[in-house]
Amino acid sequence: MTPLFQQIITYALLPTLALTGGGLLAVFTRLGPQARSAILHFAAGVVFSVVAVEILPDIVRLHEPWLTALGFGLGIGLMLFIRQRAESAAPDLAGGEVAKSAPAGRLPVAFLLVISVDIVIDGLLLGVGFAAGAKEGVLLAFALGVEVLSLGLATATYLTEGSVPRARIIGIMLGLSALFFVSAVGGATLLQKLPETALDVVLSFGLAALLFLVTEELLVEAHEGPEKPWLTATFFAGFLLFLILGIVA
Repeated sequence: MTPLFQQIITYALLPTLALTGGGLLAVFTRLGPQARSAILHFAAGVVFSVVAVEILPDIVRLHEPWLTALGFGLGIGLMLFIRQRAESAAPDLAGGEVAKSAPAGRLPVAFLLVISVDIVIDGLLLGVGFAAGAKEGVLLAFALGVEVLSLGLATATYLTEGSVPRARIIGIMLGLSALFFVSAVGGATLLQKLPETALDVVLSFGLAALLFLVTEELLVEAHEGPEKPWLTATFFAGFLLFLILGIVA
């Protein structure tokens, strides 16, 4: 096992544990709307910082506009497709309510399938980060750790409000965490030593997916409740923190 592969496994564990932790936190406690908004704002700032500081400069350096457009278009297209499927699977999730038509205690299979696809993409994005370089991968691991923490909170909360038994929710969260880990390690392994042309497409795909994640998911959910200045400030705190880490790392 190479040192780089050991590093990938180590840092893939960070978001894996964060996803599990977010789910367990939602199962055993109930975060207030301001606490959840602060987490979402901070996560958005962190992810946006990694995109701007680490991934975007690599794409500009590769200087392949047509390949960049191809990868970016594929990324946006896939994320829009997932958004459409998510809205069909759980139309009331964005408002924090379980669909009234779903029988209490029954697993929302369509919703879980969409979440699973989202988890796989997040794992592959970590692989994209390590394909760009070890530094990019490490920073993206921390960024995705914060992001999947909020995803774990949202998923477990949705299942709890649907009267799914606690033990089953814990099992689901452990399964989703394992899926993330396998996707991250598999993605990083497959994407290593890509030629620069393929790397440009992959990075552009990741860029689009991460920007969509920030603007259409994290920030949208963060602004659902009453907005206060200090909550907005957490976005910039997350951005600044990872900007400084990118400079000194």
